[in-house]
Amino acid sequence: MAFIPYNARDRFYKNIPGAVKTDQLFRLCLILPRSFSVTGAHFMLKKDGESVVDYPMYWAGMHGDDCEVWDISMAVTSPGLYFYHFDYDSSWGRGSVQQVSEGVGAIANGLGTQSDWQLTVYDKDFETPDWLKGGIIYQIFPDRFYNSGTPKKNVPSDRILRTDIENDPFWRPDAEGKVRNNDYFGGDLRGVIEKLPYLSDLGVTCIYLNPIFEAHSNHRYNTADYLKIDPLLGTEKDFKPLCAEAKKRGIRVVLDGVFSHTGDDSVYFNRAGRYKTLGAYNSKESPYYPWYSFTEFPDKYKSWWGFDTLPEVNEACSEYLDFITGENGVARKWLKLGASGWRLDVADELPDVFLDALNRAVKAEKPDAVLIGEVWEDATTKWAYGVRRRYLLGGQLDSVMNYPFARAVLNFARSGLAEGFQSAVLSIVEHYPKPALDVMMNHIGTHDTERAITKIMGESAQYHGREWQSQQKLTPEEYEKGITLMMFAAVLQYTLPGVPSVYYGDEAGLEGYKDPFNRGYYPWGKENKPLLAFYKKLGKLRQSLPCLQDGEIRFLSATLGCVAYTRASEKGEILVIANRNEQEISYNLPERWFNKTELLHGNPVTSFVRVPATGCVILKF
Repeated sequence: MAFIPYNARDRFYKNIPGAVKTDQLFRLCLILPRSFSVTGAHFMLKKDGESVVDYPMYWAGMHGDDCEVWDISMAVTSPGLYFYHFDYDSSWGRGSVQQVSEGVGAIANGLGTQSDWQLTVYDKDFETPDWLKGGIIYQIFPDRFYNSGTPKKNVPSDRILRTDIENDPFWRPDAEGKVRNNDYFGGDLRGVIEKLPYLSDLGVTCIYLNPIFEAHSNHRYNTADYLKIDPLLGTEKDFKPLCAEAKKRGIRVVLDGVFSHTGDDSVYFNRAGRYKTLGAYNSKESPYYPWYSFTEFPDKYKSWWGFDTLPEVNEACSEYLDFITGENGVARKWLKLGASGWRLDVADELPDVFLDALNRAVKAEKPDAVLIGEVWEDATTKWAYGVRRRYLLGGQLDSVMNYPFARAVLNFARSGLAEGFQSAVLSIVEHYPKPALDVMMNHIGTHDTERAITKIMGESAQYHGREWQSQQKLTPEEYEKGITLMMFAAVLQYTLPGVPSVYYGDEAGLEGYKDPFNRGYYPWGKENKPLLAFYKKLGKLRQSLPCLQDGEIRFLSATLGCVAYTRASEKGEILVIANRNEQEISYNLPERWFNKTELLHGNPVTSFVRVPATGCVILKF
């Protein structure tokens, strides 16, 4: 008889799905054929970097006529990343049950296809901000969102102020072969304030601002002064009312923290001599000299990915650590002024000692502040610079930018491969602690990627340079198809565990390849109206469905270009059906979903529901 000895994604085998807390009792169940004459079973648990520990399992009765049940109930006392499989003793020796696919185990055959299961154990005191759960993040590249018309004061003379805002940002190298990133479109903090009603209409509950501190580039990832707003964006007198007015509308503000490097043209390094301060480049006697690592003073120093305009800092340097995380440091200053958290640029380049200190500082200043890390991979298994990272085990990050979900959504929208989508989603759900999963930053595009509509419909930019990218636009037919697929992707994004994050302009239909083509000015008055209306509808729906705050996801099916999954909690339940096929389908519903309310289109629901071609339906229980 065919049987499944273990399935980590099935509550029959593992009563607590996914990650577990320290000291939390959980039960594992193993099924083995009676014909094996098993005399003992073993839960083989290994903490990352340590030896395997053998925990005996106990006979728990029969499963049908042909199989026996062995189980174990236990708790783990120390947070960390663990791996496990099962061994058993039989009349012919010791055998093993290992993972063969998607959480499912099989009797090991030694052919090399097996692997251990992952068990993430997080600190029982780990909590994440309730205000972010069930919300919507809106990412703003400040220079490109909205110009309030407020006069710009104290602007350095080497900046180019653009009036042709409908055109691409400058990307061609100058006579010296350098792209200066010194053209500006005039967006400012007052502009964000003026557009708060627009953001409210989208259902936004959190604004994530790309860097706003003084820096001599339009992207501002080369910080010149952490304590000062860039003059083109405004001043503290603009930042404080932005946070205050946003909060009145139920919107928090999160800032971009670029703490792994500074600009060479900064108060701290001062390579160009712009500042009166004694920078590290100017003298070894500079108070900032210990921040940096020189190999040959002053012109050879460690820099971010070899860019000499971005000198790396030593984040463990006590002076730098105190400057950022101290009682009067950068992190706490901007929280005092109204910010509700930080998104951390290149979090994998920030060492544990820095993240630990930053977490303590941020939570001491504002206990419900959020810390979100830029991590492109599974954050629970991430290795960086020879160290397994512990971002989400408690005491460091609350959330990460959920690139695995983004890839899953976009790949499904492009290919229609439902099985791959399900697999990618369930892998993250299985690995991530529940408090973190509920506040994952679920984007489908950012300032570092192609625009979502371009990613879905455009030709791959691989092996193509900026000249080619600058010339590419979707045809009218591709664009219209892209709008449909954006709606499709948005439904998934808004209903998966975590918090959807909209990159400014995606909801308006902006297209473009990577930096700088993904950083055009928001097309005020020229938005794609059907797409924008759809995003507003999703925003209202999300506000009306409290089960999306923390509801568990369960897949009902994932095949033939269609997925169906539920999100359920004590606050309610929804069923999402996403049909990537080019024709309408009729989806036969489980009986408990007969005659329920369809929320997106108002389609009649009986024992089945009609799902539009390349479209979705959402049913409410």
